[in-house]
Amino acid sequence: MDRSRAEWRKSSRSDANGQCVEVADLRDGVAVRDSKDRTGPTLAFDARGWRTFVDSLKHN
Repeated sequence: MDRSRAEWRKSSRSDANGQCVEVADLRDGVAVRDSKDRTGPTLAFDARGWRTFVDSLKHN
């Protein structure tokens, strides 16, 4: 998944004390990164993987 042109935005679930993630809609999925480490690793999901990931968070 190409993330070179990703437009990142802070997650609406991020909190005010620095525990933030940023998400980007990609042509073929969604990417997630740590807002404090913008050049660090990212996670990328296709549409099905993203739904599975989000659903698993809701149940924890």
